[in-house]
Amino acid sequence: MMSGSKILEPAGAERSQDAGVALWRQVADQLAQAIARGTFETGARLPAEKEIAALYRVNRHTVRRALAALSERGLVRAARGSGTYVEAPRLAYPIGTRTRFSENVGASGRQAGGRLIASAEEPVPPEIAQRLALPRKSLAVRLELMRHADRVPVCVATTWLPAGRFPDAAEIYAAQRSTTRMLAHYGISDYRRVSTRVTAALADIADAARLDLRPGSPILLVDSVDAAVDGTPLLATRSRFAAERIELVFES
Repeated sequence: MMSGSKILEPAGAERSQDAGVALWRQVADQLAQAIARGTFETGARLPAEKEIAALYRVNRHTVRRALAALSERGLVRAARGSGTYVEAPRLAYPIGTRTRFSENVGASGRQAGGRLIASAEEPVPPEIAQRLALPRKSLAVRLELMRHADRVPVCVATTWLPAGRFPDAAEIYAAQRSTTRMLAHYGISDYRRVSTRVTAALADIADAARLDLRPGSPILLVDSVDAAVDGTPLLATRSRFAAERIELVFES
């Protein structure tokens, strides 16, 4: 990757024309234009803060604010200890009667990934017991999942399954890295989304770290229930999507 003025146009002339515009906004706009022109492709790392500061003759605080503005617009993503990267366009994620993470991501031309990050067998929370039509005090398997698109974290999810029906579900998911393949292990060849509820929230410290976001960044909470073809609830999931990387598309 080239550096300096061969990559970005210095702000000199534009700054004199836009004297009423804050410096950080001018820097942000010029970086956005460079991204739009294709100077930086998706996944490319931007020059370091000190390089941008020198080029535009501003301090690094101004550069940080400009990069933060671009992040809020979904144009870049800051990776801790690595740099700032051009973000891919938001992933269109269909929600319908057949909602499969791997299929949704794959349809966009990206590579889906998932892994188990924690699990437990525990009394089912009352709200989840109601969704899964389970008696209170039943045991559930709780899976904490991380999901990626082209190795970029897209969501973290908590899934609950009836422990009696799905023994060793954590071990099966860890090996298969897919909800569909995990259910197939138990003889369930097909299942359907029967309810979806979406709300907006702010990422807490734990989810922000897993999603590579700043704490307090906007996320989309998606609470869902999937059932067997006969209508028997199989699993309840609470997914937390990075709002800057995803757009939910509801299919009729």
